[in-house]
Amino acid sequence: MTETALTPVVVRGYSESRFQRKLARFARIAGRIVVERALRLYYAARDPHTPPSAKKIIYAALAYFIVPFDLIPDLIPGIGFVDDLGTLVAALLAVSAYVSPEIKAHARAKTIEWLGEA
Repeated sequence: MTETALTPVVVRGYSESRFQRKLARFARIAGRIVVERALRLYYAARDPHTPPSAKKIIYAALAYFIVPFDLIPDLIPGIGFVDDLGTLVAALLAVSAYVSPEIKAHARAKTIEWLGEA
């Protein structure tokens, strides 16, 4: 099965523009850890070496991150992104073989660009 054949399943609920808007809007509220983990997944999904099976996991986690309805509403101060972080970390554990040091560095650099040094 080609990646093109998987696309409708893989990206259901996910779009790159929605992901970017969510990060831009909630980066400061979500915090450095959530942003950096989401970016690691995002960059791994864009890497041509990441297999379709891993991309499916990544897109499912990113879709959960961007959908407005989740277990803990994102607007609840202090805990709104806890469920999102759990989903992102679980996905990262599942696809960790495809998250290279370069991807981690790129995600960290973008996080610093947006949120400043820790």
